[in-house]
Amino acid sequence: MRYEIHGEPLPVVTCYVSAGETLITERGSMSWMSPNMKMETTTNGGIGKAFGRMFSGDSMFQNRYTAMGGDGMIAFASSFPGSIRALNIAPGNNMIVQKSGFLASDSGVTLSLHFQKKLGAGFFGGEGFIMQKLSGTGTAFIEIDGYAMEYDLQPGQSMVIDTGYLAAMTETCSIEVQTVPGVKNMLFGGEGIFNTVVTGPGKIILQTMPVSNVAATLRPFFPSAK
Repeated sequence: MRYEIHGEPLPVVTCYVSAGETLITERGSMSWMSPNMKMETTTNGGIGKAFGRMFSGDSMFQNRYTAMGGDGMIAFASSFPGSIRALNIAPGNNMIVQKSGFLASDSGVTLSLHFQKKLGAGFFGGEGFIMQKLSGTGTAFIEIDGYAMEYDLQPGQSMVIDTGYLAAMTETCSIEVQTVPGVKNMLFGGEGIFNTVVTGPGKIILQTMPVSNVAATLRPFFPSAK
């Protein structure tokens, strides 16, 4: 597969696939495609995996697009202003991504649940108790809210991240919650009560404009429903 990413901050990834090659997407993200791309909706792994994807924030079903009778083209657009990043998934290089971050991938990539090992990290860290795990082999495309910043953390090196800003990390990283020090800081600092702490080794991808923060900023400007 060959791909091109264009159009930030409203990006789209265009994939050029060979005959018989299949791409998958979780929530009908196909934007346009050549006529020879055949679509099939499937649970892709059975009802158990389908429910697992639902709990991680995506659809129970996956759409599979296969190039029939020759080379094909298919494009997947992002659902929010930001970035699209291509991740190389391979054994030993699994990625953990935010809920609803998955856009599309090769058919060799598997999407599954990832539970935070520490309950506090899930309930208070802002990234959610359930995240998504990308494993297998192939290229996966994920959506980033806003601009993407990447950091390579060395063993034992940590990054303190405000709620919602963690987009993805390699599975080798660990995540926990750290309370903001000082009651005054918690109540009046405007940064919330908890921060997410990610520790290496591994790569982390941070996003500059979490959609949850945008929604909270705009909420006061919309009339309350009656």
